[in-house]
Amino acid sequence: MTSDTTQTEGAISAPASDPVTAPMPEDLRKLISSARVVLWDFDGPICRLFAGHAADKVAVELVHWLEGRGLHGLLTDRELESLDPQVLLRAVDRRHPGSDLVAELEERLTQEELRAVVKAMPTPYADILIQTWHAVGARLAITTNNSPRTVRTYVEARNLMRCFTPHIYGRTQDLHLLKPHPHCLNRALSAVGAAPSAALMIGDSPADYYAAHEAGVPFLGYARNEEKEKTLKEAGAETIVDSLAPVLRAVRSRTGADQA
Repeated sequence: MTSDTTQTEGAISAPASDPVTAPMPEDLRKLISSARVVLWDFDGPICRLFAGHAADKVAVELVHWLEGRGLHGLLTDRELESLDPQVLLRAVDRRHPGSDLVAELEERLTQEELRAVVKAMPTPYADILIQTWHAVGARLAITTNNSPRTVRTYVEARNLMRCFTPHIYGRTQDLHLLKPHPHCLNRALSAVGAAPSAALMIGDSPADYYAAHEAGVPFLGYARNEEKEKTLKEAGAETIVDSLAPVLRAVRSRTGADQA
């Protein structure tokens, strides 16, 4: 797998040492060539949100908060063992949908995500790819289970807001509509007036794949490690990359901007 590298803010070309000149698979070329709208998951393809503010510690804090309210038995052992804040939030919502408890827990998770933004790690090539795709006329949107406040804070800090505005579709109080439900993808497609076949979803989880499949949107999996790749393949994803470098090359090739 390609090692992480630091990107130059505002650049439209990749560092010379990075492998954007490697041959690209035909299935990837086809996906890119037909994409007029690109729907990005946030945590994974754009950045590692909890790279410096560990998600498992956030989950533990949320559990402690629930226990402090006398809700020791609300979560199953399996849910507790997941150490995934999103899993915990959705589990509580299933048992107390639309409650003040869920609203407060969601706000606590949002605040933890906002703290995480400061130490989030940009995914290699993501900034460059986003800027390039936007520059050549693609419509970009973010469709995520994270808070839209979190996403806006991150993309503003990276000077990427102009590439997405106003198309950021994140977590709302209707938690049952989070991915794998296709709700946020359908909102994005409706807002830009695009058919599903003209779009491409970039995601790193089975939930992303299932949402794209349900919405009828072609899917490109991003897997930064073998475990991610395995889960995507098991979900049914066919085209998976372990780096966004070949995606950047494919975008450049499609537009005649390949400088390799």
